[in-house]
Amino acid sequence: MEKLILLCLKCILLCNIVGAVFEDQVGKFDWRQQYVGKVRFANFDAHVQSSKKVLLATENNVFASLNTRTGELLWRHVDMTGPEGNIDALLQYGQDAVVMVGNGRQLRSWDINVGGLNWEIVLDSGSFQSACLVGQQDFVKHVAVLKKTVISLHYLSNGHQKWVENLPESETVDYQAVYSGGNGEVYALGVVPHSHIAIVAYSLEDGEIIKQISVEAPWLSNIQASCAVIGQGMLTCVDSAAGSLYTLDLHEQSQMTQIPLQSLGLEVTPGFQPVLVSTQPNPARPPLSEFFLQLGPEHHLLLQLSDGQIVTLRDFKPAMLVSFATPGEKTVAAVMSPKNKTACSLNLFSAESGRRLLDTTLIFNLDPNGGKPEKLHVQAFLKKDDSVGYRVMVQTEDHMLTFIQQPGRVMWTRDEALSDVVTMEMVDLPLTGTQAELEGEFGKKADGLLSMLLKRLSSQVILLQAWIAHLWKMFYDARKPRSQVKNDVTIETLSRDEFNLQKMMVMVTASGKLFGIDSKTGSIVWRHYLDNIPSNAAFKLMVQRTTAHFPHPPQCTLLIKDKDTGLATLHVFNPIFGKKSHVTPPALPQPILQSLMLPLMDQDYAKVLLLVDDQYKVSAFPSTKNVLQQLQEMASSIFFYLVDSNQGRLSGYRLRTDLSTELIWEIVMPTEVQKIVSVKGKRPNEHVHSQGRVMGDRSVLYKYLNPNLLAVVTESTDLHHERSFIGILLIDGVTGRIIHEAVQRKTRGPVHVVHSENWVVYEYWSTKSRRNEFSVIELYEGMELYNSTVFSSLDRPHAPQVLQQSYIFPSSISAMEATLTEKGITSRHLLVGLPSGGILSLPKMFLDPRRPEIVTEQSREENLIPYAPELLIRTEWFINYNQTVSRVRGIYTAPSGLESTCLVVAYGLDIYQTRVYPSKQFDVLKDDYDYMLISSVLFALFFATMISKRLAEVKLLNRAWR
Repeated sequence: MEKLILLCLKCILLCNIVGAVFEDQVGKFDWRQQYVGKVRFANFDAHVQSSKKVLLATENNVFASLNTRTGELLWRHVDMTGPEGNIDALLQYGQDAVVMVGNGRQLRSWDINVGGLNWEIVLDSGSFQSACLVGQQDFVKHVAVLKKTVISLHYLSNGHQKWVENLPESETVDYQAVYSGGNGEVYALGVVPHSHIAIVAYSLEDGEIIKQISVEAPWLSNIQASCAVIGQGMLTCVDSAAGSLYTLDLHEQSQMTQIPLQSLGLEVTPGFQPVLVSTQPNPARPPLSEFFLQLGPEHHLLLQLSDGQIVTLRDFKPAMLVSFATPGEKTVAAVMSPKNKTACSLNLFSAESGRRLLDTTLIFNLDPNGGKPEKLHVQAFLKKDDSVGYRVMVQTEDHMLTFIQQPGRVMWTRDEALSDVVTMEMVDLPLTGTQAELEGEFGKKADGLLSMLLKRLSSQVILLQAWIAHLWKMFYDARKPRSQVKNDVTIETLSRDEFNLQKMMVMVTASGKLFGIDSKTGSIVWRHYLDNIPSNAAFKLMVQRTTAHFPHPPQCTLLIKDKDTGLATLHVFNPIFGKKSHVTPPALPQPILQSLMLPLMDQDYAKVLLLVDDQYKVSAFPSTKNVLQQLQEMASSIFFYLVDSNQGRLSGYRLRTDLSTELIWEIVMPTEVQKIVSVKGKRPNEHVHSQGRVMGDRSVLYKYLNPNLLAVVTESTDLHHERSFIGILLIDGVTGRIIHEAVQRKTRGPVHVVHSENWVVYEYWSTKSRRNEFSVIELYEGMELYNSTVFSSLDRPHAPQVLQQSYIFPSSISAMEATLTEKGITSRHLLVGLPSGGILSLPKMFLDPRRPEIVTEQSREENLIPYAPELLIRTEWFINYNQTVSRVRGIYTAPSGLESTCLVVAYGLDIYQTRVYPSKQFDVLKDDYDYMLISSVLFALFFATMISKRLAEVKLLNRAWR
């Protein structure tokens, strides 16, 4: 009996801690898109003719495999961020892929079929230079790794080191390349810039130095950029200054042979650095004698090395990209040439003769809203008639991958720019035609009562037609299998739903590409690539006009700022269609220090964007006469702040009537002690429903709701764990008054901050306790409200009451944000992105500084949770169940038309969108609501009422006759 009771108790406890979703709910209100990032290396699996895999190594430290038929991820491995996880080289032989990671720190072998790790070894420290597969007698059994000072040989089967040797004269010689041609020797190629080339040949068996020579090359500074090994060990280099090719036989010669390009009838485009492209299809055999020489941006030549002489096989001009591919024993050259302004053509040529192969033309249509082609990867194969067929994967400047097969059919595309989203906004979708008709009906003045009646009747007829068409579509789709029902999202079909749950997600990526994504399905509705974006640009996206002001189109403005120079540009566009706006933004000749969106509107309902340059001059966009007049009238109530983290200065300014600025306060922090890491204000679209909290004795504790409050986070410059600290200052942005200051000693960043309503939550690392901690600060005015109608920072005689408490969190975090609803009635939750890929919805009630250590009657009345220092992670709090989101960098929240529902987007390497209900769905009927039962009850009550009424009438009539 006791065992049975214990078993029941365990089941009850498990039921309380386990959270899950029903199978039919997966993907119903959420979606996830997985990415790999900008491709650095790409290899097609060619060891099997029917293989459908392409291996990718990216700049985001991701190694993955894609299905070449669909573009879907077969498997993916996400390494550490930063230099520790950087993928330096990718080598493939058969079913094994060898990856060098972390600047030569780790060497790994993967099984490309399932993505399993074969083996992993840790190498000695040293800067990685190059790696290559080493074969002999048509078998590849080793991999050679070249570092700054040593060269090592490892077995391909288990990674064990066969031998390691120090490179001679490594203090002066810069070894950059390693080569093996299948003859039992491994060559290390180095250079002393503008002096000579050093060549060292090692024995494959024991690593003994077979040969060591030095060849004069005063014109050479970089072997990898200017040289390639061609044919039977012929080192070929190109010198743009002298306009010559140089060849050196690694086996016999000790002096380079100069071949002037003029003798071949060639000339280098002025200012262009020539590039050599060679290929070695089989690591156990020497490279091919054919190679490409690029002499200009669109000028390539296919050359052949024959008997020590270089022969031109074919001149490709114009030619944008070239690549080699080897199906079977044949090697072909793929050349992409511009066809017109909107398309490019690809053709295959025989590498041996330069002859164009018949029926190999492929057309690649350029995306007018995308970038130019940047890399070309070719998958060639032999057909049944022994002819060559091929497919290509084109990588463009906007990090997009396009897979094409003949004669130009696009099989799939992947927008890898979305792996690096920097900022985003959600915009309400426009009204439908019927909704716009109703808006027009109420927005126009009618001539009289009759015309208004006719408009109303016509609107109702249109609504009836739309409703009947919707019912017919539902009935028609219900008869089809679910796989045949098309839910294609296009600009024409996008419209606002009944509860405003479907929105347009406008995303800006680091590459300068803009996306419009449907929040319901994740479909990309539009994309636009911005040219000439600086590599270190900072972006700020602002919604100037929403879809609420029909018939004016919505308008977004993107501020693009160069972090080095401070110069900025504005890009104005329609967020629903992605088209550039007809409104011309102002030119910004001076560096921009600050930008802020004002609540003022022009005559077209566009909010005013205020820009402050380095001369502290203010410019407005739009800058119409009406806007300037409003600015002059409201100048005395417009304040802004500037942050200079390098000098530790936080300054507050006020706008004058002549649109000049005036410094009104300044706070300077000693940079030798601490630095400003972030400044966080409140979101302008945030609403607070309740001004106070009801206490246990029925009194009210009023919140300190200062819309101008800034949370300034500082971090010590001293990194010693005993002297490091995190500081937070709550500063009034209008007066510069420090409302509260707190310091956590023996702590360090990174610090994540959320500032909402009357509270601030921030997370940090405690070096003393070696754990992650949360601190929460709440501000209250007291039991009496000073001014219940309006808040003024200039009229606050009393300092607020400050409550603060800290908690222990069992995990580090990647991002943090608070939920947001339309009216602010729903309780707040903190959305926490974890490094493990989970997104946690943490109720704010667990981060309450008023949680009592000793439970009292009043605390029970307020439903306060007793204080416990540890915050446990409950499985039912994860909003993404098993949908792991890698490297979460940001979480965006937006309100919907339902007060109970908050829309959430987590972005990083992946993108995940879902809905959260912090206070459950109190304003929506459940999915399993029994409509049939309630309808039956209502009809039964109706008929019972009618029958009872009739019986009562008969009874009264009979009584009257008596």
